[in-house]
Amino acid sequence: MTTRLHIIAIIPILPLFLIIGYSDIRHRRIPNAYVLAILINGLLMNTIINGIDGALRSVEGTALAFALMFALHIFGALGAGDVKLFGAVGSVIGVNSVLPTFVIVVITGAVLALIFAVNQGTLRTTLRRVLNILVGLMPGARMPRYQIPADRRLTIPYGVAITIGSLMSLIYFRI
Repeated sequence: MTTRLHIIAIIPILPLFLIIGYSDIRHRRIPNAYVLAILINGLLMNTIINGIDGALRSVEGTALAFALMFALHIFGALGAGDVKLFGAVGSVIGVNSVLPTFVIVVITGAVLALIFAVNQGTLRTTLRRVLNILVGLMPGARMPRYQIPADRRLTIPYGVAITIGSLMSLIYFRI
């Protein structure tokens, strides 16, 4: 029974994910209205299915998901829309699934980044920057900060990675 309810509850999110993915590819923006719709859907879905405990897990999921992506945002790796989007996804998946979903999203983003880098002819530069960031995580090392290119087509639409990775996670962990 719970599986059917989860499937029914996920259905309204699918078109939102498609719209967000399209918007991020086309305009490199994630509209707040769609993010808010996902957040509200997640809170309602978890409250209806699991009562007050579901609501609490949904709120905790939002906070943890937001915090994880905000840490990447501080280093200039993601935009604010990506942070808000993953926070909203946290409301849908709940606190228990945030970390596994985060890993899936990061792997999806890495694959997407490689595809973009190969297509743009910037694979060597991209790999060098990733290595610099990893070295910057070492104790005593200086974390590099990269400027967002003026030409947004050179950026990665990470909202696509978030939506695809989150959808894979929803299917695997919820259904």
